[in-house]
Amino acid sequence: MSERSAAPGGLALVESLVNTVDLADGADSLDTAEGRERFGIAEEDLTRARELRESLRAVLLAHAGHPPHRAVTPLGELLARAPLYVAVDERDGSATLAPAADGPLLSRVAAAVAEALVAGTWSRLKACEAATCHWAYYDRSPAGRGRWCSMRVCGAREKMRRYRAKGA
Repeated sequence: MSERSAAPGGLALVESLVNTVDLADGADSLDTAEGRERFGIAEEDLTRARELRESLRAVLLAHAGHPPHRAVTPLGELLARAPLYVAVDERDGSATLAPAADGPLLSRVAAAVAEALVAGTWSRLKACEAATCHWAYYDRSPAGRGRWCSMRVCGAREKMRRYRAKGA
């Protein structure tokens, strides 16, 4: 959907996961083995991965000032189950939260959110305002007030709807 460049750091994982489904036509890349493999999702974990994806989408909509697209499990409840540990670099003493074990998707997402919180970038990851889209995008606008994943597509459609609604 979006012509925007990928989100920085670990947020690229979150953005990619949210964007695995096209709400306009219902195509879900997690339906394919290749789509699941990209995220390390076993077929038996697909329901949980979709739950995580939609909880993330609800938070990204909130970042953009919009209500949830549907009832979802609160993201905080899901992330509370993520096994993480504090990794300390012996060379410089820097510390980060890292996924435990082989890094299940939930843990990798939790680590990405923690990294983004520290970097101050978490609230810049948003979901498109368009009800038929809700595509995740990273808002690089100076004021942080981006509303659409694509000004040329979703933004233009919304502006045309408003123009037509005025009866012009």
